[in-house]
Amino acid sequence: MDRMTPLKPIPSLIAIAITLIIWFVIPVPQNVTPNAWHLLALFVGTIAAIIGKAMPIGAISIVAIALVALTGVTNPGKPGAALNDALSGFSNQLIWLIGISIMVSLSLSKTGLGARIGYYFISLFGKSTLGIAYALALAETTLAPVTPSNTARGGGIIHPVMRSIADSFDSKPEPGSTEKIGRYLSLVNYNINPITSAMFITATAPNPLIVSFIMKGTDPSFELSWGMWAIAALVPAIVSLIVVPLVIYWLYPPEIKHTPNAQVFAREKLSALGPISLSEKITLAVFGLLLLLWAGIPALILGDGWSVNPTTAAFIGLSILLMTGVLSWDDLLKNKGAWDTVVWFAALVMMATFLGKLGLISWLSQSVGGAIDNLGIGWIGGTILLVLVYVYSHYFFASTTAHITAMFAAFFTAGLALGAPPALLGLILAFSSSLMMSLTHYGTGTAPIIFGSGYVSLGEWWKTGFILSVVNLIIWITVGGLWWKWLGYW
Repeated sequence: MDRMTPLKPIPSLIAIAITLIIWFVIPVPQNVTPNAWHLLALFVGTIAAIIGKAMPIGAISIVAIALVALTGVTNPGKPGAALNDALSGFSNQLIWLIGISIMVSLSLSKTGLGARIGYYFISLFGKSTLGIAYALALAETTLAPVTPSNTARGGGIIHPVMRSIADSFDSKPEPGSTEKIGRYLSLVNYNINPITSAMFITATAPNPLIVSFIMKGTDPSFELSWGMWAIAALVPAIVSLIVVPLVIYWLYPPEIKHTPNAQVFAREKLSALGPISLSEKITLAVFGLLLLLWAGIPALILGDGWSVNPTTAAFIGLSILLMTGVLSWDDLLKNKGAWDTVVWFAALVMMATFLGKLGLISWLSQSVGGAIDNLGIGWIGGTILLVLVYVYSHYFFASTTAHITAMFAAFFTAGLALGAPPALLGLILAFSSSLMMSLTHYGTGTAPIIFGSGYVSLGEWWKTGFILSVVNLIIWITVGGLWWKWLGYW
C-alpha cells in the first residue's frame, strides 16, 4: 500500500483557525453582506493553506470548491445553484489558455528544441561571460511566449544549459569554484526569469488571472489583449534585460571573463543533438502560428473576420501537435502540471470573482484607498505606495499565484479610487507581479531549482534580489510609464 500523504496538521489548523475567526469572531463590517464576509473567510483560509503548503495547491482547491458549494455562500438556500457557482471557474477561457499552452510547451522538452535554442544563442554570443549571460536572456525571451510555466522555462530548460556551461569551465557549486563563472550565470539565469515572465500573458501562469482582475475592475469595453500586453512590456523589458546582467556583473564579477571555448562547447552540444528533426520543425511552425494568432496579425491584415480567440488558437496549436504525433495523448495525460493548473486556477478565479460580485473587493479597495487618500499624497504618490507595499509583501509569500489572488484586485481598485489612470495602474501592478519574484529563494517555482543547485549563497541571493527589485521597478515605472504614455494607453 502506498504511503498515505494527508494534510499537514499545523498549516491546516492555522488555516482552519483563520477561517473560523473571520467567519464567527470578527464582526461583519458595515456595508458588507454576511455572505461576502463568509466567502472572504473561506478565501483567506484557502490562501493561508496554500502559503503553509497544507496540501498540494490543487488538492486545496478541490477542498475550497467543496466548501463553497456546501456552505452556499454564493447562493444561499439553493444547493444546485451554489454548486454551479463553485464550478464556474472551469468555464473561464483564460484558465484553459494557460492549461493548453502548458501542454503545447511540453513539445519543447520532448523534441529537444528548447535546449537547441539555448545552445544556439551561446554559440553566437558566447565569446565572453557577459555574452553568455545575454545568450541565456535571448533564449529565455525566445521561449517565453509559448511557455506559460516560468519554472519549466527557467528551471527545466535554461538551467541545465547554464549548468553545462559552468561545468565546462570547471566551476562547481562550492566555495572557491563557483566564483569562476557559476555564481554569476546562476544569478543571471534566475533574475532574467521574472523579466521574461512579465513580457507576455502566456509567459507565466498567473498572468491571465491578472488580465481577468483588470477587466473586472474597469469598464467592460476595456480589454487587455495579448498584443497590447506584449507591446506595453517590450521597451521596459529590453532595458531590464540589458541592465540586469550588468548589475549582477558589478555585484559579483566572475573570475573568468573571456570564454572563447563556450562557443566551441555549444557547437559540440548542437552537433550531438544532430540535424533539426521533423518534430522540431513542426513545433517551430506551431509556435510561429500561435504567435501570429495571439498577436492578432491575421485580423490586422485581413480584417476582424479573421480574428481568432487566444484560447481557440491554443487549442488549434495543440491539435496540430497531436495530429502530427509530436505529442501523444499519453503525454498530455502525464502532464500533471497542466491539469493541476487548470484545477487551482478554476477555484481561485471562482472565489475572487464572487468576492467582487458580492461587493467585498469594492469595500476593501475603498477602505485602502481612503486610508491612502488621507495621507494627502495624490494619486501618483498613492500609486507608488500601493506598488511598493504590493511588491515587498512578496517576502511573505511562497507563491506568486497566492499573492496575486490575495492582493491584486483590492490594490488595483484602491488605486482606481485614488484617481490613477486604469491602464497605467493595471500595467504597473501586472508587471510588478512578475518582477517581485526576484526577491527570495522561495518566491516562485524557479527559485528553489536554481538556488538548490548551490552556486549562490542565501545572502548573495537575497542581496541581489532586493537590488534588482529596485532597479526593475525604477525601469518599469519610469521607462514603462513614458512608453505607455507615448502609446496612448493613458
